[in-house]
Amino acid sequence: MEATGRAKSSIYTHIREIPLSADRVQQSRRAAGKRIRRFAIARKGKSEHHVRVFDAWSADLVLLVAHLIFDGEITRTRCAYNNRSDTLIARVAGLMRIVYDFEPKQYKNKTTGVRRISYNNVVLGAYMSNKSKELLRDIKTQPQNLKREFVRAFFDDEGCVDYRPNENRRSVRGYQKDVRILKILKTVLRDFDITARIVLPNEIIIVGKDNLVRFEQTINFSSGVCINGNRLNSRWKKHLEKRQILRMAIESFKS
Repeated sequence: MEATGRAKSSIYTHIREIPLSADRVQQSRRAAGKRIRRFAIARKGKSEHHVRVFDAWSADLVLLVAHLIFDGEITRTRCAYNNRSDTLIARVAGLMRIVYDFEPKQYKNKTTGVRRISYNNVVLGAYMSNKSKELLRDIKTQPQNLKREFVRAFFDDEGCVDYRPNENRRSVRGYQKDVRILKILKTVLRDFDITARIVLPNEIIIVGKDNLVRFEQTINFSSGVCINGNRLNSRWKKHLEKRQILRMAIESFKS
């Protein structure tokens, strides 16, 4: 500017033909790289897709995060949920709209029939990861209605009814490889006056007419959640609601 007497906004056209030294070119490249790296670090873990944060738990939010914990996947880059049940897939997709506006990518395994919905967003993944840890830490002190949704999500996702009257077997069972979660469930069930036992390595079991009746009355399986009647080892050979099988098991007890 001093050499040409031109303003900063117009000087480039007067100096663009002047060659720079090799040292000056390298200096400019290093400076540009430094600016790009600083910008990239500032942007890391950010996304233009908005995530609505929440401070207080509701029944719907507990249900959403619990489903992602039990039959889902929460990583640094995404949240996903896997299930064969159209009812549960639709539920999680609907609940996710509370915190996230964008639709998931959907996949279906043609062999198993299992569907997967995936929300690929780093902000959402990081946020829901923190919320899942918070829920597992605090659920034992939450109100009964929130505890109910937590337990129902588990048994909808991971539970079944073992009803074999000829072998005198009537139980509600759930499977989870994280024993810490099984212990949380056992404690929360106790708040509903339901006694459960943990069978290592990965099972929680509810037995006895009184316990099963209380489970049905206070928690139960969700309407529309069925067993897979197409499995080769299926006893029923048809799709039955889990709650229907539970009712059959309770009615089979002798008075």
